[in-house]
Amino acid sequence: MKQENENKDKIVMITDSGESVDFYVLEETRINASGYLLVTDAPEGEDGECYILKDVSGQQDAEAIYEFVENEDELDGVFRVFEQLLADADVTLEK
Repeated sequence: MKQENENKDKIVMITDSGESVDFYVLEETRINASGYLLVTDAPEGEDGECYILKDVSGQQDAEAIYEFVENEDELDGVFRVFEQLLADADVTLEK
């Protein structure tokens, strides 16, 4: 997925089929030189599904390119980091 537009709290992703999907950024982190976003499909104050996106952009890419993290080991590790980062926030994460 390519990122079309970014501000501090919301990103618009363009799927391979050209569909626009809004995601709201809850947190971001870097692990071993890779960038990760914890995003939700619901605006603040609403319940939604959370996803972890990995920045797979190259230096030559004009826009950020994110992929959903699907590897279970990577997903578990990054999820634990986000749990720690959001421990004091009013966010409930369920796996």
